[in-house]
Parts: sequence; structure tokens; C-alpha cells
Amino acid sequence: MDFDDTPEEAAFRAKARAWLEENAPLPGSPEAWAGIEGSPSDDGEFAVFLDRCREWQRTLKSSGWACLTWPVEFGGQGLTPAESLIWNQEVANFGVTLGPLIPSLGFVGPTIIAHGTGEQKARHIPPIVSGDAIWCQLFSEPGAGSDLANLATRAVPDGDSWVVSGQKVWNSFAHVADWGILIARTDPERPKHRGITYFLVDMRSPGVTVRPIRQISGAAKFNEVFLDEVRIPAGNVVGEANEGWKVVHTTLRYERSTISGIRDRRLTERLAETAGRRGSAGDPNVRQEIARTYVREQLVRYLTLRLQSAIRRGVAPGPEASVLKLAVGEHLMASAQAGLAISGPGSVAGGDAPVGGDDWKDLLLWQYEVRFGGGTEEIQRNTIGEVVLGLPAEPRVDKDLPYSQVRTI
Repeated sequence: MDFDDTPEEAAFRAKARAWLEENAPLPGSPEAWAGIEGSPSDDGEFAVFLDRCREWQRTLKSSGWACLTWPVEFGGQGLTPAESLIWNQEVANFGVTLGPLIPSLGFVGPTIIAHGTGEQKARHIPPIVSGDAIWCQLFSEPGAGSDLANLATRAVPDGDSWVVSGQKVWNSFAHVADWGILIARTDPERPKHRGITYFLVDMRSPGVTVRPIRQISGAAKFNEVFLDEVRIPAGNVVGEANEGWKVVHTTLRYERSTISGIRDRRLTERLAETAGRRGSAGDPNVRQEIARTYVREQLVRYLTLRLQSAIRRGVAPGPEASVLKLAVGEHLMASAQAGLAISGPGSVAGGDAPVGGDDWKDLLLWQYEVRFGGGTEEIQRNTIGEVVLGLPAEPRVDKDLPYSQVRTI
């Protein structure tokens, strides 16, 4: 495992840090806007937030810091995954976020670049890079979450179009999205991992209804989407019809890489500050909680270094990403619980801090997003058990059955 940057990486890190110090606000400053994407309760406030995210993307683009690993011909910088990882580590120390643009830039754009037609790339990639187009992901369904291949949304060919009907759920920023990536069942007589097609859908198409989901935090970042005989042009199919599962893997790989980072890397420091304000910094039990938080923070740091080392060697992230995601989720949960305990009963009442902000109660409510998104912790543990520990795979009796038979069992 590599603990230190190479000379080239150190120079890149210094360059990135210097630019960010000059152009990005610090966390908690009046100019910062990171961590509030789920909290605005009115459209006007959210519109201001979205404008700041878009302006930040335009700043990155004009300054040569946008889409670092994308090919130059698609508006990227042609840099290495290691350099992108370094950039993400540095930008996490500042109060900025791309908010609703994260799906577009994090996994939609890379998927279209990898699998899209020339026409699809020419049409969709430039607005993504400029921050003008917002995309959402229409994958999960009420009966197809962890077992995504169990999806029931149907797409039927009709002339030069597909007609799609079904329901999707937990769709981040669908309420403001211009476009969505959608997977639907196109051949129920094939096994469930086949017979799936990957589409690009205009979210303003007739028959698309978006309904926000109010979360436990009070935010409404997620949505459920209903599709009632929505017509999608045949030219909006990504990859081959009935072979969309291959494209899904690309999307999920990029999605998981955007989730594992901790939004706030100062949890130990914040916990110590809370104890100081409450006058309990000398309490041995409080000091133990702070020490545990520090140990978890260091574990996450070393797991990140392990993942970084694999990326430097050109190895695609495997179970390391699952281990890191689990560690991050558990760290956020335990730290939030410790913060609440140290803050006292008053910490659970009221407060205007945004989700992921300074209030420990908000962190406790927000951390579920990290733990569930991109594959639940149970799914990550299955991956670790099968790939790392060599345990027998979970029984999959329906793997080779036609989907039409699976639904009747």
C-alpha cells in the first residue's frame, strides 16, 4: 500500500490545493453551499442552490478542472484516476458541491461515453460538461432494489419508438432533472438479467409523473417516478436492446465510486469542539468516544489509501470499494450517535442546520443516504463474503429461469 504521493502526484495535489484555496470557500463560511442539497424547503431557495452548483461547474470547466478523467474530445482533461482521486480528496476540504449535477457528471456522462452512439455523445455530453443538463437515475423499483434485475417496468416496441410503463423509486433530483437513464424489461421470456434495455428518457415526455418523497430529515431530494405509456425514440437506446445489463454495470461502478467519500472529514475535531462547548471534555467516557471516532477516521483513511494504491496500479476497484463503503457508513452513524450523546437532549429538538451540516441530529438522519445508496450494506457484505472470504454464493434459484416464470413463483 502506498502511503505517500509520487513526486508527480504531490505536485498535482499542491496545484489543486492552491487553486481551491484561491477559488473555493471553506466549510461553514457564508459563501459555502456544500451539504445543503436535500434541505431547501421552497423552490426559490433550491433554485439559488442549483445556480451556485452550475456556476461552480462552469468555473471548473473554464479553469481546466472539470471531468478530470474524461477524454479531452468530450470536454475532459484526460487525467488519470489517481489524479481524480487526489482532486476529490482536496475538494472535500472546501464548502463546495455539484449537488444535482453529481449524477450527470459522476456516472451518466461516463456511461454514455463508454456505450453511447456518436449521436448520443454529441447531443448529451456537452450540456453535461457545461452544467446545463441535469440527469437522474431511473433504476430502482418498489420490488427491485437490491435485486435490481427483478425490475418489472415494461418497454414494448412500437414502430420507431418504445412505449414504457412502470414505476421507479428513490430517484435523486428527478424533480429537477431534464433527462433520465432508465432500464426496463423488453423481453420477459429471457432470464431476468437478460431482456433488459437501457434508455435515455426526456423527463418532460408526456406520461412522466414525478412525486417527491419526504425523507426522515424533512428533505425531499428523492422521488418516485411513474411512467404511463411514455414514448421513447429507438435512437435513445444505449447499447443493444435486451443487453442493457452490461451497461448497468458500468453505471453502478461509477456510481459507487461517487458515494464512498465522507462529506465531512472533521468529525473527530467537531466532536472535541462539542465536548468543549458542553464542558465535558474531561469526562473519561466522552474522551473514549472521541478516541473511538479518531480510530474510525484513521481506518477510513487507510482504507482509502488502499483503494488509491489499487487505482495507481491500474487495478479496477473490487471488494476494496465495498469495505470502504461499509466503513464510511458505520463511521458516520457512530459519530452522529456520539455527537448526540455529548450534546445532550436539547440537540434533538429544533435547529436550522442543513442535512450534513453542524447539527449532529442532521448527520444522524443524513447518514442513511450513504449507507443505502449504491447498494445496501447487506449487498456489500455479500460481495466481501464471496469475493474476499471465499464463502459460498447466495442461492440464486431464479438466475437462469425466464423472467415470466420468476414472477409467478
